[in-house]
Amino acid sequence: MNKSFENLELRDELKKTLSDLEFTEMTEIQSLAIPVILEGQDITAIAKTGSGKTLVFGLGILNSLDSTNLTLSSLVICPTRELADQVASEIRKFARLIKNTKVITICGGTSQIHQEKSLEYGSQIIVGTPGRLLKLIKEKKISLKGIKNFILDEADKMLDMGFIEDIMEIEKFTPRDKQSLFFSATFPERIQELSSSIQNNSKFIKTKQEESEILISEKFIELLSHKDKESSLIKLLAEYKPQRFIIFCRTKIITDKVNNLLNDHGIISESMHGDLDQNERNVVLRMFDNQSLSSLVATDVAARGLDIGGLDAIINFDLPSKKEEYIHRIGRTGRAGNKGLAFSFFIDKQRKLVDEFCENRFELERSDFIDVMDLNEEQEYNLLPPMCTLYISRGKKDKLRPGDILGAIIGETGITDKSIGKINILNIISYVAIERSKADLVIDNMKNKKIKKKNIKIGFA
Repeated sequence: MNKSFENLELRDELKKTLSDLEFTEMTEIQSLAIPVILEGQDITAIAKTGSGKTLVFGLGILNSLDSTNLTLSSLVICPTRELADQVASEIRKFARLIKNTKVITICGGTSQIHQEKSLEYGSQIIVGTPGRLLKLIKEKKISLKGIKNFILDEADKMLDMGFIEDIMEIEKFTPRDKQSLFFSATFPERIQELSSSIQNNSKFIKTKQEESEILISEKFIELLSHKDKESSLIKLLAEYKPQRFIIFCRTKIITDKVNNLLNDHGIISESMHGDLDQNERNVVLRMFDNQSLSSLVATDVAARGLDIGGLDAIINFDLPSKKEEYIHRIGRTGRAGNKGLAFSFFIDKQRKLVDEFCENRFELERSDFIDVMDLNEEQEYNLLPPMCTLYISRGKKDKLRPGDILGAIIGETGITDKSIGKINILNIISYVAIERSKADLVIDNMKNKKIKKKNIKIGFA
């Protein structure tokens, strides 16, 4: 099968955008699914995390978009706010040459009033989570009568989270004549049931799994007791020295405890769990994404829906209870053709669980197990992330653009653009990653300065 984007029947604006973004060759799921979607057929696609699924349905949505009509035509439902924000951002990026394209996110945990105001101006694409979507649909703030595309992203996760009733109820407000696209990393029976209830002659598409087996090296560390995990974690990090990694824990209390342990050892880390409000979670994710943090210690709220590239490793400080969650966790590493490590601590009582996690791959070998006694206790683990994240007290409401921030910093400090990383502009605040050695210089030189003739405040995020 030809994997060139050039051979797809896409509108010129999308082809130009793909070329500008240097998208030349499709991934397996893209080459299998995009042509089917462009033909208007329903699909249920099973593909591992990080395989490029957002582009699959994003191109399908945008290729048939009528820019002159602000009636809602596409609904994308996601399990978490983080994933919804990420998907909406990606769709906007793909749509940048298609004029008047409006994409809005509708999620819980943020102001409903602001969402209602956005809806009043019309939108063609909504990306959201089931609870808030259903609430606004019932309150008649959202009409699904003109829906042409109905997409479930990470459908298996939504079923695990108990959203199936909300999804079924939302679907009842949509017309029968629509295209339904389901995407999932696993294929439990309930996905099949959902497909048969909603979709029409859906084509089942499943990618091969060999790539993840080759790219992700799974290692298991058996301990005598859960109490040995903390000391073993530091030894493990000192031995393998991953530069960027996620550690998964079972509870919020354990997450904070492990995060404190890392920081006590000089490893710059943050925790992420359900006690953080949305703004706090956004800041943590942006810092981790722009390489201002070495580690993210998280509950399973971070196991799905986060497109964070360049991870050297993930560590299961606590094993998940289900094989599906194990697959999603380790799928954070070994992405985009890069190799990754997946470490898992376990005790003797959990050996059956380890066997279950690995039943569909090659038989476990001796090299798959690490004896903690073999880890060199004398090694030090000194790690400083290359960037720092600074905040600037202006954002989209001030019509601020990345170029404005970039130009102001270079002009006031004399540093080059190579010392400036990712710039994220939110409604009333912006974040910019600065090379760690230059951060103090930027803060000192930008204090009491203006960007676009407006005073700013600047400091460490």
